[in-house]
Amino acid sequence: MIGVAVITGTTHGIGRITSLELARAGARVVMLCRDVRAGEAVRGEIVARVPGASIEVLECDLASLDSVRRCARAVQESSPRLRLLINNAGTVSVGHRMSADGYELTFATNHLGPFLLTRLLGSHLEEGARIVNVASRAHLRGCMDLEGITDPRARYRSAAAYARSKLANVMSTFALARRLSGTGVTVNCLHPGVIASNLLPRWLRLVKPLISRPIFDLERGARTTLFVALAPEVSGRTGLYFDEHQIPQTASAVACDVCLQESLWQASSRWVGLAP
Repeated sequence: MIGVAVITGTTHGIGRITSLELARAGARVVMLCRDVRAGEAVRGEIVARVPGASIEVLECDLASLDSVRRCARAVQESSPRLRLLINNAGTVSVGHRMSADGYELTFATNHLGPFLLTRLLGSHLEEGARIVNVASRAHLRGCMDLEGITDPRARYRSAAAYARSKLANVMSTFALARRLSGTGVTVNCLHPGVIASNLLPRWLRLVKPLISRPIFDLERGARTTLFVALAPEVSGRTGLYFDEHQIPQTASAVACDVCLQESLWQASSRWVGLAP
């Protein structure tokens, strides 16, 4: 048995497929969902396909720091030792919205929530545990404007906000890898490919035959996540960014800037109420 695998964003998309495949691999899966009813429906589907699967559903709204804290406590109470933590959930806000805690919503959901969850669950990761952050090739276009994250009047473009949040995923992966060096816990991030999911605009799906970069179905889209989480050849490897073909790649120059990584780490820790 693999052990306990905690995963966010499990009611649709590649998170749903990843949860199914983790259950097939023998993991006890803890699905963190904003919509618990939808999560229970997915749980039922997985159990029907994998009889005897151990699946737990817990409420977690990554846009709310209070919700993340409550969820982390629930995970700690039910699962003292964790083998996998997969930060899979992702969203993009079409318009400029702020979270209840006062942060730009896409950044709050895609980065600050997972950042806090990872920090809170860190002491419950067993030796050999893996943290997997689902980032995106979109980080290559990202700029790390920290001031705009707390400014409700900041200029907003949804694509830029998404790219910034995915850049934060990559940068925090690298910063955490340094902090976990020598602990036996690894952390890596990945680009799953362009996925035919609810995040993909309808117009892009319609022109799929006309573009060179393939659009993956959900099963193919989950492949890199599962590889980074389970493959023996990834054991002991940390601080890497994998592409959709499961090959380590060089992240953007901004993502690899250690000073910027540390600035983001310091700011994120302050925003979520933790010591750096």
